[in-house]
Amino acid sequence: MIEIDPANLGNQQLSKILQNGVAPRPIALASTMDEFGNPNLSPFSFYNAFGINPTTLIFSPARRGRDNTTKHTLENLKARPEVVINAVTYNMVHQVSLSSTEYAKGVNEFEKSGLTPLQSKLVKPFRVKESPLQFECKVREIIETSGKAGSGNLVICEILFVHLDEKVLDDQGDIDVDKIDLVGRMGGDYYVRTSGNSKFVVPKPLSTIGIGVDALPDHVRWSRILTGNDLGRLGNLEHLPSAQEIAFIREQPEFTLTNGDTEKRHQTARKLIEAGRVKHALALLLA
Repeated sequence: MIEIDPANLGNQQLSKILQNGVAPRPIALASTMDEFGNPNLSPFSFYNAFGINPTTLIFSPARRGRDNTTKHTLENLKARPEVVINAVTYNMVHQVSLSSTEYAKGVNEFEKSGLTPLQSKLVKPFRVKESPLQFECKVREIIETSGKAGSGNLVICEILFVHLDEKVLDDQGDIDVDKIDLVGRMGGDYYVRTSGNSKFVVPKPLSTIGIGVDALPDHVRWSRILTGNDLGRLGNLEHLPSAQEIAFIREQPEFTLTNGDTEKRHQTARKLIEAGRVKHALALLLA
């Protein structure tokens, strides 16, 4: 294990560790306006939701590491504390990337990126038509973390109004992760998306109390076949299999082939876990 003292590492190396290690990160496509009414558009991946009451979004237009200058977004927010944060989807990601180009002050990134400005309802900055989810916000506070090169500026925003395209909703009226197809930022040139093979489900352990990995027998806990994720799913079961459930498993033809072969039994159990048959997997392991 490499040990790193951030004080002894340069900004560029620290940035790589953070961007690759704290990922994927959602992207805020921030639309602002200067005191003269000139629009600005720029994406930021140091971004997240931070509370419900009041509805709070936060993002950080950091100071430039090379010369410690500030970005136009931050300057605009200080002059006019309003912003529209637009969700970034796969269909617009290349245009969003183009909008991150450091054009001269006053250059309209809407025009450069080809994204379409829409009039907002409660704030002056424009919304982005191509985004299916737009948050009109007022800026409650800006926290400058140090003022040093590469330092963050925490922008705390309160949502005033939301625009949501019904085309990205499911039958229950909730946002469908496949339909909205949001994009997340990784390190370097890498991104991820919320549709296709890039997503998976981890059930939340909120409604039930799992038995825990410590309740599993040692030959399961220290298996050479089962992974940490496999053990986590087994430990999330509410109870150990009953004698009847274990007896049932013993009688199934597909499982009798594992009799006397521990490694084969664990391999079969892992396949059951991957197929979502976690209870059967644990019963097999205990049979």
